[in-house]
Amino acid sequence: MPGFVTDAILLRKIEYGDHDFIISFLTESKGKISVIAKNAKKSIQRFSGALDLFSVNNIQCTFPKKKKDGLTILSRTDLENGFANIRYDVYKTAYASFWVEVMHFWLEENKQQSGLYNLLLFSLDALNQGSLSREVISLFFQIRFMSLSGFFPNIENCDKCKTPVDHIEQKKVWFDFAEGRIMCQNCIKKRSKYGMTVSKGTLKQINWIHTSDISRADRIKFSNLAIKEGEMLVEAFIPFYIGREFKSLQFLDRLRHEK
Repeated sequence: MPGFVTDAILLRKIEYGDHDFIISFLTESKGKISVIAKNAKKSIQRFSGALDLFSVNNIQCTFPKKKKDGLTILSRTDLENGFANIRYDVYKTAYASFWVEVMHFWLEENKQQSGLYNLLLFSLDALNQGSLSREVISLFFQIRFMSLSGFFPNIENCDKCKTPVDHIEQKKVWFDFAEGRIMCQNCIKKRSKYGMTVSKGTLKQINWIHTSDISRADRIKFSNLAIKEGEMLVEAFIPFYIGREFKSLQFLDRLRHEK
């Protein structure tokens, strides 16, 4: 039976009927795909331990014989990395769940996105290893996600007077979510209700991540203030731009408030 084999990160799994799952994967070769895992709840040999959220698997899929427009069938999975260190930490699990939820709702089906696949894999591996703080890794993921997806905002200069950030007199500027731009205090006539003030230092660090190579991620040095402010900014702007709220982000916020 014709089909394909590819590496894949599990983005979403929902029950379908009594025994099946419909699963969303981000694959290395085909982008996001939706497949059906038939009898997955009973088939221990084929799927045991391999169908957990954000796990990396080598999957084998086959195309349906009768219905050409039917879901691709997940035939076999081989677990390559379950990221155990993430699963034992509720905060890390919340961050990873947020990343895969963003990917699931943003990506189109069957459109190769090797850059986003590599970004998600890199971020999950860094989070699992603990090579950087989870907050910095999440900032890195979200900033590079915006860059690769083509909606990174203009944060280099005031959108009105074109004054570069370094030359703006005030310490803070206005970030407009609807326009995806910043404005200095001199140019703001009326603030949109969708936006926030942010310090120039935080914007400069965000822009550094935007323009730097992924291999330099371990050189990221954020102050505690910049981390907190940066998270507030990107975690507000991305849901606004995509046009939906994310349950995993709401759960993460509750964890933070319980600290």
